[in-house]
Amino acid sequence: MTVVRSTLPDEARRISCEALQDTLVDLLGLSLIAKQAHWNVVGPRFRSVHLQLDEVVSAARAQADTVAERAAALGVPPDGRPETIAKVFSLPAPKEGWLRDSEAVAVMTEALGTAVSRLRERIDATEKADLVTQDLLISITAELEKQRWMFEAENFPGES
Repeated sequence: MTVVRSTLPDEARRISCEALQDTLVDLLGLSLIAKQAHWNVVGPRFRSVHLQLDEVVSAARAQADTVAERAAALGVPPDGRPETIAKVFSLPAPKEGWLRDSEAVAVMTEALGTAVSRLRERIDATEKADLVTQDLLISITAELEKQRWMFEAENFPGES
């Protein structure tokens, strides 16, 4: 059943909504791993890392909402159910239990870097299909790159 009809041609819609669904999974998963690290981080930089992790959570959740609404606007219901996330999510994640601040920073740097790489592939894929979706993916990439930079700066060489 199609409740909302897209103004995009079918193939462009398929490409865009695939990119949006994959991005939704990455963003929801990213918010979960950042919150997991947030709850378990310990060490001399606890407070700054703890607060920075919450920034990632807030940004990822807000972006996930925008991505899901874009998919819905294109006539494809977004799928952010826990079982969907658990089945397909594959970004690097923190280990179970307490997490040294330097480990939290390292895992977030890696997870954000992986997410950005995937977003860049989706940006390329949507270039001809849907410039509006591409623009959304570009803005998400900019925010995640900023967050990655901030985490990477926490563990500059000689300090990790």
